[in-house]
Order: sequence, then structure tokens, then C-alpha cells
Amino acid sequence: MKTVDTAAITPTAHFNNSDLTFKASIYTAFLCMLFGANSVAIKISLFGLGIFTNVGIRFALASIALLVWAKMVHEPLGFNKKQGYKLLILSLIFTFQLSFFYYGLNKTTASHGTLIANLLPFVVLILAHFFIPGDQMTTKKVTGIALGFIGVLFLFFDSAPDAISGQMQTGDMIVSLAVFLWGCSAVYTKRIISEISVLQITLYPMVFGVPLFFLAGFLFDGQMVKFVDSKIIQAIIYQSFVTASYGFIAWNRLLYKFGATAIHSFVFIMPVSGVFLSVMILDEPLTLNIIVSIIFIIAGMFVVNRHGANS
Repeated sequence: MKTVDTAAITPTAHFNNSDLTFKASIYTAFLCMLFGANSVAIKISLFGLGIFTNVGIRFALASIALLVWAKMVHEPLGFNKKQGYKLLILSLIFTFQLSFFYYGLNKTTASHGTLIANLLPFVVLILAHFFIPGDQMTTKKVTGIALGFIGVLFLFFDSAPDAISGQMQTGDMIVSLAVFLWGCSAVYTKRIISEISVLQITLYPMVFGVPLFFLAGFLFDGQMVKFVDSKIIQAIIYQSFVTASYGFIAWNRLLYKFGATAIHSFVFIMPVSGVFLSVMILDEPLTLNIIVSIIFIIAGMFVVNRHGANS
């Protein structure tokens, strides 16, 4: 097991909003590809598991993996009262965010889910302007946000049979709410990450949420486990260890080192990998609205991240 770069997670007293290095950009793009595939893994596991049961299993396994990792690298997990209060707020946001995301994704397609997830960088841009020192709104950011939201709007008019269309629109709205909470979580994480270690910020919201997810599964899933096969097991392993354990730690470490806006601007890669895998693995349709949505979202991210004047 690779040891932790302690310098990367040692709390400091300032905000770091610097641009990504070339290596960090490649690494961020790789993580976004992994996260993009996560919606496909979720859809596969939902065939055999209840919505909240799925989330509970995912983060129970991820929590165990992170606890083992923390023990191996001797990472301290203690926190004081002030830190505990901030972790509680983050945990509440996390629990509602994941609940809405899984519930919404169960009603819509993986393609729509990954595309709507691209609201995240725009939500972060807006919230960071008000809550993160140094992340100010500019004309090009506003233009990029507008393009991104136009792209997502195309999904709400995507063609589907009437019986399916209404359910998809409901699912899309719920996923949108989840992404808004994700943006709130990202900005709040950036505000507190100089005071609390990356591992604690990653682990404790999971530990907090797991019993609530299982309780919700018992109350609302109906049948918590319908069936389990090799594909569902593989999908759960991917969600638990690739994205929820490794992915969350890696993402939060990048968030600590660089600006929230810089990191989340790479999320545009998620729909490309997510939609591609949704079409290839789940046989979901690649409609004109989805293609137009991708174009607008990527155009928005290009505008936001182009070099030049910030006005």
C-alpha cells in the first residue's frame, strides 16, 4: 500500500486556488472518467438491489476499506468538537445528496444522470463566488454557465415514450437537486479542508450515512435484495472501492491542493465516458438531444477554462 504524502494533507491556514499542473490535469481527467462510469455501475446494481440498500452497501464497504487504509498508514482519525460540528454538516449534505442521486437515477437513464452531473462545475462556480475567497465570477464564467445549463435543458425535452418520459423528467429533476447538493458539498469541503484531513472529510460522511441508508432501505426499498449475480457484484465493487474509496480520497486531495473551480472544471469529461459506456453496456439510445446537450456542456466548460482575459 502506498504511503500518504503527509505534506499534501497537513492543514494550513489559507485557501489555495491555484491552477492545475499538467500532471494534475491528466490525473483529474482520469478520475472524471472513473466517476463518469459510476452511473453505469449504479444502474447495473439497481437491477438487483433496492435503491437505499445499494447506497448502504457501497459506502459500508468503502468505509471499511478506508478504515483499514488509515490503520495501515497510521493516519489519525480523532477530531475536536469544532471539527465534529463541521463534519456533521458535511455528513448531512452527503447523505441527502447520495439519496437523491440514487433515487433519481433509478427513474432516469445513466446517460441523463452523467450529463446532469455536469451541472456540478457550474453550481460550484456560482457558490464559490459567494463562499470561497479568490473565486470570483467573471463574464466568461457567466457565459460558460449559461451554455452548460442550456445543454442540460435539452435533456428535459429528450424524446421517449409518454409513459417513460414523465418518469425520466422526474428522475432528471431529482438528480439535478442531488447535483446542487454535491456543489454545496464541494464548496463547503473547500472551506473546511484546511482544518480537517482529507481522510476524515472522506470517511466520516460515509460512516454517518451508512446506517441511515440501510434504515431507508428497510423502510422504503420494499425488497432490499432482489437477486445478486456476478455483474451486480462487480458493479458494487466498482462503486465501493474504485470511486467511493480511491476516487473520493484522490478527489479531495486535489481539492485541497488546487482551486475548487479548477478541479471541477474537468467534470465535463464525465458525460463523454458515461454516455459512451451507457450506450455500449446498457444499450441506452444516443438521441439528438443527448448529443446537443454534450456539445453545449463541453462548450460551456471550454469557455470557462479558456486562457486569456477574465473579464
